[in-house]
Amino acid sequence: MKTYACLILLPCLAATPPALAQSAQATGDLARAAAAGDDIIVTANRAARPADTVGQAVTVLDTATITQRQAVVVSDLLRQTPGVTVVRNGGVGTATSVNIRGAESDQTVALIDGIKLNDPSSPGGGFDFGGLLIGNIARIEVLRGAQSVLWGSQAIGGVVNLITRQPTEQLSVNARAEGGWHGTGQGFANVSGKMGPVAASLGGGYYTTDGISAYAPGTERDGYRNYAANGSLGITLAPNVSVDLRGFYSNGRTDIDGFPPPTFSFGDTREYGTSERWTGYGGLNAALFDGRFRNRLGYAHTDSNRHNYDPDGDPRETFAGKGRNDRIEYQGAVDLTQAVFATFGAEREVSRFTTSSYGGTPTVGRARIFSVYGQLAVTPIAGLTATGGIRHDDHNIFGGATTVSGSGVWSPNDGKTAFRASYSEGFKAPTLYQLQSEYGNAALRPERSRGWDAGVTQKALDGAIEASATYFRRTSFDLINFVSCAEPLTGICVDRPFGTYDNVARSRAQGVEFALTLRPVEALTFSAAYTYLDATNRSTGTANFGRALARRPDNSVTVNADYRWAFGLTTGATITAVGDSFDNATNTRRLDGYVLTDVRAAFPVFAHLEVYGRIENLFDVRYQTIYQYGQPGRAAFGGIRLTY
Repeated sequence: MKTYACLILLPCLAATPPALAQSAQATGDLARAAAAGDDIIVTANRAARPADTVGQAVTVLDTATITQRQAVVVSDLLRQTPGVTVVRNGGVGTATSVNIRGAESDQTVALIDGIKLNDPSSPGGGFDFGGLLIGNIARIEVLRGAQSVLWGSQAIGGVVNLITRQPTEQLSVNARAEGGWHGTGQGFANVSGKMGPVAASLGGGYYTTDGISAYAPGTERDGYRNYAANGSLGITLAPNVSVDLRGFYSNGRTDIDGFPPPTFSFGDTREYGTSERWTGYGGLNAALFDGRFRNRLGYAHTDSNRHNYDPDGDPRETFAGKGRNDRIEYQGAVDLTQAVFATFGAEREVSRFTTSSYGGTPTVGRARIFSVYGQLAVTPIAGLTATGGIRHDDHNIFGGATTVSGSGVWSPNDGKTAFRASYSEGFKAPTLYQLQSEYGNAALRPERSRGWDAGVTQKALDGAIEASATYFRRTSFDLINFVSCAEPLTGICVDRPFGTYDNVARSRAQGVEFALTLRPVEALTFSAAYTYLDATNRSTGTANFGRALARRPDNSVTVNADYRWAFGLTTGATITAVGDSFDNATNTRRLDGYVLTDVRAAFPVFAHLEVYGRIENLFDVRYQTIYQYGQPGRAAFGGIRLTY
């Protein structure tokens, strides 16, 4: 893992060869990124660019790091990165929130191979990371800070981009099988290669576990199972024209606990939920003027289906939700001169949702948003880059929203020291549920944010030491909250006896992120990440003004150490310490901090076969990230991995 706080305002990469920058959604760029270490970044500029030209704060988890850490779910890796907080209501597969720099979880954009994963059928419209397994994911990029100029609605906290295994020039096979604690088992495989003009990557896998009780004091285990598939196909029609086809599928079942009669208090139940997600993309890429003008026209589709069931209830189905996004987009990138690089594009997205509870009348909604954006990066002298961007979104219900961003990076000594500063704005469109459900308010405005950060990165001893520090501050306003209504119904509550949504909240988040990487010898790598976060409610006139936002620990630190022995054995450990936080907005219920220790080892049996194992939560720490929701204790796992 490497954390960048180098700097730039958008795509500051004018001096890079034109062939490098295509698109964050073109198979060629994704393949280069998936196979690269931390020297290429695609998310920050919607194009594959050298990392030393990127100015935003980005953490890269490459294939080597993901393999080394042996994590099963993506959220466990995200928890180890600066500025990120993870909250989960139970074991693997249960609802999981990822907060970046204190923003709400539904203010995080989640992408897979550059395609948005948000669920229009959820009230907040965000993505649930609970069932997102590592599977065949080859790379993760975490981009911190508002990124709405490039990634649109929801990008207030930041962006998490997941890149699956992409087509390779030569035949490549990756497979693993693993088993362990509480009936847990998984198997994943991926095959990639190229034949003539066609390059392909196909994979799939299965995961199952008996799990733990989601209700912390409970005894009934709540299990989870998931099967998934991924595919990527690139077809070269001409030297400068290609077609991309990609897809991702996930199907999961999660046992959950609820509020059974007669007391209707939280406890063990036989309830469970199912989820199914389809993601597909098709695109045409064309490079003109000797590759200086690169174009992409694409169509992306996501479809999610969620159901909850109570075998002891009547009716048996307690919830049904279906969400769908259809997006048509164009993106262009052009090298205007050796010192000026531009990116621009247009998008049209139509979102739909249907939800119902206990067999009631379904709630149906639809919205359309059209967007245009552009950004320009200029490198007037070596080591200095300035970038600026602007975006406008037109929504058929709430109207328009315009966001801007700007940044600069300067290195006086060929990258050994880099100073950076940036300003960015974010917005989040009201969700379909907030606009069009029985509690909806068609007069809602988008949530907005303004923020800035500044930092420095220092490298020494030919990269054996790298340290960075970043200060950030963000103010969010027009935040949407649920408003309860009581008789007599007046103002916004007229004709809404059960409540509605309104733009009534503000918040502020500020803090410091530190990262350190040491390589004293080639065989040893030590890395550490620390975050101090001050996230508070700034809603003037409310009872909670000045109080800490719920489930935002003020201190968190992760330390990783890995060593490769001369005879091939690799050993490593991860220690994660998270400070105290409050479980509620009134700050009356405290969640104690915790320290988790994981250890791991791997040994190559043959040239292409490796055995590995790990112990998670070595000291069997009991902790909660949500009040009364349990978390896994000590657990041991072992497996084999084939790489060819």
